[in-house]
Amino acid sequence: MSPAVETISNEQARRLALRKQLLSGEKMPRGKAGALAAIRALGYVQIDTINVIERAHHVTLFARCPDYRPEHLHALQSRDRRVFEYWAHAMCYLPLEDFRFYRGYMEAFPARSAWHRQYERKYGPLAKEVLRRVRAEGPLATSDFEDPRNTKRGTWWDWKPAKTALEMLFYRGELMVGERRGFERIYDLTERVLPSWCDTKKPSREEEQMFFARRALNGLGVATVRDIDRYIAVGGKLKGAVDRLVEADEAQEIKVEHSDKPHYILSSDLAEIDAPTAKRDEVALLSPFDSAIILRDRVKALFGFDYTLECYVPPAKREYGYFCLPILWHDQFIGRIDLKADRQGKQLLVQNLHYERGFKRNESFNAAFRQSLQRFAEFHGCKAIGFSHRINTETRKMISPSF
Repeated sequence: MSPAVETISNEQARRLALRKQLLSGEKMPRGKAGALAAIRALGYVQIDTINVIERAHHVTLFARCPDYRPEHLHALQSRDRRVFEYWAHAMCYLPLEDFRFYRGYMEAFPARSAWHRQYERKYGPLAKEVLRRVRAEGPLATSDFEDPRNTKRGTWWDWKPAKTALEMLFYRGELMVGERRGFERIYDLTERVLPSWCDTKKPSREEEQMFFARRALNGLGVATVRDIDRYIAVGGKLKGAVDRLVEADEAQEIKVEHSDKPHYILSSDLAEIDAPTAKRDEVALLSPFDSAIILRDRVKALFGFDYTLECYVPPAKREYGYFCLPILWHDQFIGRIDLKADRQGKQLLVQNLHYERGFKRNESFNAAFRQSLQRFAEFHGCKAIGFSHRINTETRKMISPSF
């Protein structure tokens, strides 16, 4: 007879999810050690190009590490060699000790898709020449290669040939990003980037899948198989690995209140489901690409928060704003705020602000929100908060910090 499946409340699931995402007031190490601890705990931090405020990876780390600065991440990648860039959920910063578990994905290029095979056929010969130059000249960026086409490039993926060749070599694992200058990648030979301590032994497929299943459960706390498959997408379909974790008593199947879907949890987390946790009395402003919010359907089911990033939505159809950040207060997402950093004017602009239906503000929240906005502005080098015409006078007074 199968053992009875335990049921946990939605509140227990939410609190565990936030604790695993380091959003429950956990005390983090200072400086770059805190950033590294966060990347290791989450499994990845997603990179994105949009910069109406600081880029996604910096906002994600700042939400967890109060003293975080972008130079911490740069040092971890370029000097300390403790993190590397590769495709995980999307393009991400990853703990370097995880490198070997991505080798299978690297070596599968270009067999993964017809699109990759097409690029291999078209740019394969050029990639050999690009690799030769990097080997001979040292680290190179896309800007070190001329574009022989006398045409204006269109969409963002319409790269010049050398850029495409560099990306192919990167995906195949022959090149790595040794550092970024500004936001430009600097590529070098993998053997020149990897430190001597890094274990590069390729795991078996079973070991690899078990690794990705553990990574997902450790980052999510409570998850369906679909959640686990998508947390770090390169792991593939992981139901078999989840079953093996359950068979080994490393994980357990559970039920979550108000859901009819099977969920899974690490046994160690279930044993401490009601353990006292730190209480976060700060308001957290999360990047739309934060690992805590990136699985939108999961967040809707667990938190009742229906979130869409509207920068990809035509302006006339936007309801909340171009780049709204989810607002987290205690264990609930209570609203979203559309911010823009006016770097020249040194102002953080509040362009739109919406609270969830039923959320009741009080002075405790207002004070925490003011402090959060002030810290966020200072993180962006801004000395004041500005407001669009959409923000009424009462709200301005409630949330406007004093610098």
